[in-house]
Amino acid sequence: MTNKWIGALGLLLSGQLMASELVIESWRADDKALWEQKIIPAFEAANPGIKVKFNPVPNVNYTPTLWENLKAGKAGDLITCRPFDDSLALFKAGHLAEITEMAGMENFPSFAQAPWQTDSGAQTFCVPMASVIHGFFYNKKIFNELGLSVPQTREQFFTVLDKVKADGRYIPLSMSGSESWVASELGYQNIGPNYWKGEDGRLALINGQEHLDDSQYVKVFEELARWRAYLGEDGELRDYGTSNELFTSGKAALYVAGSWEIAPFTDKVDFGVMRPPVAKQGDGCFFTDHTDIGMGMNPASKNPQAAMAFLQWLTTPEFAELYTNSLPGFFSLSNHFFDVTNPAAREMMEWRDQCDSTIRVATQILSRGQPKLGDELAEVSQAVLVGKMTPTAAAERLEQGLKRWYAPHQTRKAKEQECQCVEPISPTTRLNTLPVVDIAPVVASDPVPPTEATILSE
Repeated sequence: MTNKWIGALGLLLSGQLMASELVIESWRADDKALWEQKIIPAFEAANPGIKVKFNPVPNVNYTPTLWENLKAGKAGDLITCRPFDDSLALFKAGHLAEITEMAGMENFPSFAQAPWQTDSGAQTFCVPMASVIHGFFYNKKIFNELGLSVPQTREQFFTVLDKVKADGRYIPLSMSGSESWVASELGYQNIGPNYWKGEDGRLALINGQEHLDDSQYVKVFEELARWRAYLGEDGELRDYGTSNELFTSGKAALYVAGSWEIAPFTDKVDFGVMRPPVAKQGDGCFFTDHTDIGMGMNPASKNPQAAMAFLQWLTTPEFAELYTNSLPGFFSLSNHFFDVTNPAAREMMEWRDQCDSTIRVATQILSRGQPKLGDELAEVSQAVLVGKMTPTAAAERLEQGLKRWYAPHQTRKAKEQECQCVEPISPTTRLNTLPVVDIAPVVASDPVPPTEATILSE
């Protein structure tokens, strides 16, 4: 950390902050009222003399707009950070300040800091704020009416879908067949961790010890293809908004879910949450708990002391509890203990104690080259879901695309877990054991693929 920021922290600790106004850059337009009515007032009450303005832009415009404003010297003091490569590009370009030594960072475990660190883990540039969790919602009324139990295994899952379909009154599984990000994030990357064993598989892909056309990855597509029979009439044409309406209006029994929909759904339908099903009873469970959002400081800020004060406040128990309970479905990444008030959010958060978590498989390193794995995964997942591509062809296309630019996948290696020639990868593997892949900063012309935040901001 530079002397400039150490000095800023010194002023913070000594209370020598002058009246300042901070501007937060964010893509979370739907959260504007929350920030203005709850989060900012709480910070300002604890930090007299500092005023904060929340300045969101639509998600699809956020990255290019942010780069343009940073280059022009017009960006705000605080930058809301996407995980991994987008923010790493900003840091490498000098648009995010290093906060490695900032007090309060010790409140976040290493996995929470990793999305906002250099590949070696030596430098940190954003405070982790929240993750989102993938799973399923189920309609309690329909389940009670049809005498259904919440499925835990894949066999039970498809038995439930078959019973709902046979009854004929409800759509068994509500999801969008027309939006590729849904098939990828809420389909493949939702159920996939139970096949590739979460972090073990994800890190094995990065290191070239597993490949996307290995049997466990093909099997994910095979299950995804089976869903098509349960989507209801014109399911392949359905958009995300319509899939939400079908579930909240009581017309669908199950919904492929991201936790970001907990708050919007809470007052519309009586629903429960369920984990992605495992192969058989008693198997270890894995789920996606994706590190989604952080915050860093613009080094060109005219109010660095005040900006550091805000970042340090984000590391406190007060913020962790306020954010998690004010925005159910966005979960603190800190190690602070507090009660989660929303029942559905609380149950999803408890999965962390029951299962092993991982992040979206294409997020770290594997989407740095062309073709980007994230883009390819969205396209082929949708094609499999609607019956336009076979599971094997989808898996082969992903692997061939990665081999075009990613060295660890350009030479087939024997699988270490099968030959037992090396120890299996541990979920605690440090990032400095992973391949280092140079990336270019994302420029304004670089399109941003839609994510859940796109939908929330519309």
